[in-house]
Amino acid sequence: MAESLITQHIDLWTSAIEAKSTAGRGSKNKFDLYGIKKLRELILELAVRGKLVPQNQSDEPASILVDKIISIQNTLKTSEGLKTDASLTIKNDEYLIEIPNGWSLCRLGNLAKFIDYRGKTPNKVSSGVRLITAKNIKFGFISKSPEEYISQEDYSTWMTRGFPRVNDILFTTEAPLGNVAIIDIEDKFALAQRAICFQFHEPKISKFMLFQLMSPYFQKSIYDKQSGMTALGIKASRLKEIVIILPPLAEQHRIVAKVDELMALCDQLEQQTLTSIDAHATLVETLLETLTNSADATELEQNWARISEHFDTLFITEQSIDALKQTILQLAVMGKLVRQDPTDEPASVLLEKIAAEKAQLIKDKKIKKEKPLPPITDEEKPYELPQGWKWCRVSHLMNNMRDISYGIIKLEQEPDVDGVPTLRCSDIKSGYIDLTGVRTVHPEIEKVYHRTRLQGGEVLVNIRGTLGGVALVPKKLAGFNIAREVAMLPIHNSISGEYLVQLIASPFFWKKIEENLKGIAYKGLNLNNLRDLVMPIPPVAEQNKIADKTIYLLELCEQLKKHLQLLRKTQLYLTDTIIGEEFK
Repeated sequence: MAESLITQHIDLWTSAIEAKSTAGRGSKNKFDLYGIKKLRELILELAVRGKLVPQNQSDEPASILVDKIISIQNTLKTSEGLKTDASLTIKNDEYLIEIPNGWSLCRLGNLAKFIDYRGKTPNKVSSGVRLITAKNIKFGFISKSPEEYISQEDYSTWMTRGFPRVNDILFTTEAPLGNVAIIDIEDKFALAQRAICFQFHEPKISKFMLFQLMSPYFQKSIYDKQSGMTALGIKASRLKEIVIILPPLAEQHRIVAKVDELMALCDQLEQQTLTSIDAHATLVETLLETLTNSADATELEQNWARISEHFDTLFITEQSIDALKQTILQLAVMGKLVRQDPTDEPASVLLEKIAAEKAQLIKDKKIKKEKPLPPITDEEKPYELPQGWKWCRVSHLMNNMRDISYGIIKLEQEPDVDGVPTLRCSDIKSGYIDLTGVRTVHPEIEKVYHRTRLQGGEVLVNIRGTLGGVALVPKKLAGFNIAREVAMLPIHNSISGEYLVQLIASPFFWKKIEENLKGIAYKGLNLNNLRDLVMPIPPVAEQNKIADKTIYLLELCEQLKKHLQLLRKTQLYLTDTIIGEEFK
């Protein structure tokens, strides 16, 4: 039964991993253990459908249990003025699954008292009686964070609708909708804000009810009945009428024991998978470091030969491929990606030519003389450069007639016609410019920012907002402008724009950017700091060779990633298909 369905596909449950969408650099939690998550859902769904443990014909039928619960409910109505109840009639079209013999159906409002403090916000204090709100109620457990309190005096007057007990169930009615947790807090606490406590008339059904309320069957029921505009939620009047499936009490206990056992197995699988992912990431990182630590191209080839022997077991995740791309970029800016040619004109000659051109423009009074940049110290040079390379500052590589600038400070409402396309940080991706969502500004506003009007050949870098984007402007975008969060680097025509993009995208340069970010909630890079950043420049001929080889290798990585993504999609599809076939 359940065990065979689970064990036959154990490799699929652990290998079906879904990549999360990320924005910018350094995003964490880049994957979701989709297969194990679906396995947990499968276990709960099997439980509420009667397919997890065999039925025992000698069990007292659930109909007797339901009659007892309804009798307790009627007594509470008389003795305590209980108001929670629901219709006793259940139509065939109100539930979509077939239940085993001996099982019964009952509405949630007839199984439990609803202790409802939604919509009420108590006065909070720094210490006192613990306050539990929807923020504390997670899917399957109660979180200690955030820690909020109300005073002892307020507690006495606040909890007038009832006191939650251990093994009662807490349920979030909106923001988020559908989180469920069983109460395991021995100390008294207050309840408030978007949460209902289900206090079951027969406490022995609480643990089974926890699993049912977490099951896809029940979660779909509440989402079918949700309402609201800004925040979707469910009203108590609708929640009370949801149909609940009840096995005999003895079978409930067997189901609970089996679910606990299988969830413990899921915990093991999850931990093993996470450990395996971490170990794999560490192994990849360690081996890739041998490449960047290679003394020369010959040693690099030897180290790569050892890695390539195990390529199909090392680069099997999107994260490992991304790490390989970063290593390629790092090797490029260290001069280890292509062999040096001693006949190439040294980079020092190139820099001298750019400096001489600038001196002549100052002499001819076409540009103003600037304060000289400080000399580059040994501390600013993190590694030794190959022969013919030179350390310089970003400003040394710029077009002498244009300056590094950021763009339009505020994008007003877009004009209906004749607007000037303006690139924002969301348009500047890693290595390319995305034109699908480009906004426009009025030509009169754009005229004020003519200094950042693009001509083609500039390098754009995100300095605020979505950091990490850097791209070369193609000639076809001449006439576009940029927004304030984007910096324009008008590079000298002797410098390879492709190489400079790869340099800025490299781990070496990104570390420099991170060290110079300013701000607390909204970090950004000051233009003066950007101008002063140190970078390694190879001879012109080598710049072009590096750029070509890097583009080629990164494209291979992208092809590998696309192949991997297709494989992941297939694994996710198989996971969903197996579960779908089980519940046809």
